[in-house]
Amino acid sequence: MRELTKAEEEIMRVLWQIGKGFVKDVLAELPDPKPAYNTVSTIIRILEKKELVGYTAYGKTHEYFPLITEEEYRRFQTEQLMENYFDNSLKKLVSFFVREKNLSLSEADDIIKLLNQQKKP
Repeated sequence: MRELTKAEEEIMRVLWQIGKGFVKDVLAELPDPKPAYNTVSTIIRILEKKELVGYTAYGKTHEYFPLITEEEYRRFQTEQLMENYFDNSLKKLVSFFVREKNLSLSEADDIIKLLNQQKKP
């Protein structure tokens, strides 16, 4: 899987939200100012070539749907973030968020609870 451009990610978010749809359906869900119909169509075809979007053909019309879940892409993005910026170190990632986002004690406790739940069989 490859990283998506902002425009591609925006289209994927719409498809994840609506499940499946025609170009006009995707366009309707995009915020103003809306891109041109042809722009959305082109981006969807690029996503199709990247094997991230599939379609069902109805004559010359196509209904598009995502081939990956949002969770799969989120996992990919997180792995890329860890690899490219934190040397695959979860400790470095968490330390960054503690420093930069002022992680509260309550949030830290929640993280510890999640970690403890992962340990239980």
